[in-house]
Amino acid sequence: MSGSSTNGSVAGSGASERLGRLLGGDETAWLVDRARRRLEQGKPLTGTVTLTTATPAQRRAAEVLLGRRAGAGSSLSVSLDEVDRILRVGGIAADGLREAVIRLRGPIRDLTGEKAAQAADWKQAFAKLDALISERPELSGWRSWLESTGLVRRLATTAGEARTLLDRLSTVLERLPSPGTRLGRLAAETCADAHALDEGRPLATLALSAARALSGLPYAGEGGADARRSTWAAVGVHLDDLSSFVLCLGLPGDDHSPTGRMLSAARAAGEPCVLTLRQLLRHEAPLRANLVRICENPVVVAAAADELGASCPPLVCGGGRPSAAVWRLLDLLAAGGATFAYHGDFDWGGIAIAAAVHERVGFLPWRFDAASYRAVPSSAPLAGQMRPTPWDPELSVVMERRGVRVEEELVLAELMADLAPKGRRGH
Repeated sequence: MSGSSTNGSVAGSGASERLGRLLGGDETAWLVDRARRRLEQGKPLTGTVTLTTATPAQRRAAEVLLGRRAGAGSSLSVSLDEVDRILRVGGIAADGLREAVIRLRGPIRDLTGEKAAQAADWKQAFAKLDALISERPELSGWRSWLESTGLVRRLATTAGEARTLLDRLSTVLERLPSPGTRLGRLAAETCADAHALDEGRPLATLALSAARALSGLPYAGEGGADARRSTWAAVGVHLDDLSSFVLCLGLPGDDHSPTGRMLSAARAAGEPCVLTLRQLLRHEAPLRANLVRICENPVVVAAAADELGASCPPLVCGGGRPSAAVWRLLDLLAAGGATFAYHGDFDWGGIAIAAAVHERVGFLPWRFDAASYRAVPSSAPLAGQMRPTPWDPELSVVMERRGVRVEEELVLAELMADLAPKGRRGH
């Protein structure tokens, strides 16, 4: 019994030494590596592998392994089937080349299985977000953009990190749009972290791109604090009470509130008035006015102040994408019984803004219909995706067919004439 055990140990030791001599050196490392790669990929150890530029030492090692000349030229080809047979017949590795590779390099990884498991983990990471998007089709294009850009994989190094990030993102998106909400409060209520949506945080990057998608803006968007502020404002979220403001002219005020007195003084002086969200949130009483005209660009307010001064009727500037302050002012005016007339840029971005205002407070078009669009000469190309114009369904059709944009500045003279006390009112 003892002698048999010793002989077996010696035989095993001898096989290992022979395996080391045949395949364990630097000159045959390429062959073992190729075999291991095939095993990891789930491929059979059959066929031929070729080393395109073999050194003399590598060629001699192959010849020792095969027991014959290994051809000529710069390349070296070795049959895996032949190596497997040599190892089995020679008693070096009972299970052939596969066993030899494991003994030399350690356990074989299942790369195919690992890849499938990783794919499943990443799919699970997106599960909650995808469930939300199935009910929010306006985000489907953004979801495809996330996939094509690999943004999530850049922000989260593992599927586990991504799942935590995307689950929080889903909770944030469930709250958007969220009119009149501070960013810090939104972050605290959805993530239990008031700074989770601060600039530069991974969640903020994703949430901001989703906010752009909800607002019809390019997903990547522009950098800078102003762009970030306007994007959040488009879904009703403001960074703070003081950075959100609205420009107006000629709004009637009152004598019993700070905001009312400011409006009265500005109207009497014929000067534009800037109101912050903080002021408007603290003004709880409705603001009384009859017809309030809304424009998109500050240049209209500036021109009205210059030309009309104190005689200018109530005018509110949306300033592009309406901020939380703009929405608050319009809500206070609507609560006071005001009606609205709207003018903006004839481009798809301007149409999207107008549609949001129309949905919120309603309006009559102020030179913002199909007839007015046709009347203005322009050669500036119209770009972007067509959007509906519920206040005048014909407008979007005409814009798509004509294919030019008309900026508000091009009709400034006509707008001033409408605002003038003796000017033509209509449209």
